[in-house]
Amino acid sequence: MERMPNDDRQLHEQDKDTRGEMFLTGRLQQIPNHPQSEFKRTTLAAGAVLWRGDLNNPDSLEVACIHRPHYDDWSLAKGKLDPDESLVQTAVREIKEETGFDVRLGKLLGKTVYPVKKTTKVVYYWTGEVTGGEFEPNDEVDEIRWLPIDDACELMTYDLDRQVLRKAQKRFGTPADARVLYVRHAHAHEREKWSGDDNLRPLDKKGRRQSEMLVPLLSAFSPERIYSAAPERCQTTVAPLADELGIDVAVDERFGDEAWLSDMVGAQRAFTEVIEQGGTSVVCAQGDVIPGMIAWLSAQGTLPIDTEIHAKKGSVWVLSFHGGQLTGADYVPSLSLIHI
Repeated sequence: MERMPNDDRQLHEQDKDTRGEMFLTGRLQQIPNHPQSEFKRTTLAAGAVLWRGDLNNPDSLEVACIHRPHYDDWSLAKGKLDPDESLVQTAVREIKEETGFDVRLGKLLGKTVYPVKKTTKVVYYWTGEVTGGEFEPNDEVDEIRWLPIDDACELMTYDLDRQVLRKAQKRFGTPADARVLYVRHAHAHEREKWSGDDNLRPLDKKGRRQSEMLVPLLSAFSPERIYSAAPERCQTTVAPLADELGIDVAVDERFGDEAWLSDMVGAQRAFTEVIEQGGTSVVCAQGDVIPGMIAWLSAQGTLPIDTEIHAKKGSVWVLSFHGGQLTGADYVPSLSLIHI
């Protein structure tokens, strides 16, 4: 557990450049399993660099600069985490409340950390494409300006926000043409206490809750297709999402652990086929295949991963691809690790 210096207890939101730190380096980003425990007193928040335009035409890109009348500053859309909410949900909800815009999240850019009064504020930022909605001035935000990134950096009040914008600009340079939300199935009944076919072992109460909590998290990325390995616990994990989106779950045994151990090439081919479809897909799999598949994708692409590849039950890897190669990987832990 880290601590911020005691002399920061009188600092406010407007002072974030004074003692702020940036953790925006790298295309591999991982949210800790217990982000609320990262500092002695942590205030979690999330937001996004809102953008519109065509990523294949950089001159058309504009980002949203918001003016907050309470602080009389120009900043990025963000807000505090609510109970029983993932950081992904926070970003989507706060953007809607502050700006009126619907958003499709993309790459996790990282986080900024700065002291506010007696707490340490940790803000996670994604890129977010505006997909709908309309801005109406409100108490939190009374004006929005859409500007090219260079102009937006000049307008921003805080250097921390400028650094977030520059990181987004870098990520926009290699836009994802495919994204896979790689989900570890939710918590199931213990194998030792299950006497039947292991493929039929169901989710337990905690797992059913996890599957429901995955719906708003995964929906934030606007998935178009849902795939699952054959085990019942995998299919049940994504069933609530399928119901919410009106999408059928395509079951393929090649996404499971058994296929990974018995026919690795076939399993790799199945995943490659998902990438080649483009857009955003969900793949629900198991605990052995996920780290192995990501390690293989890393070795084939331009994103070296030399740290342990976690895959807790109910967690999600948001994998970004460009031209078939892995270009970004973001780990979002199970919400149960924080709230259940």
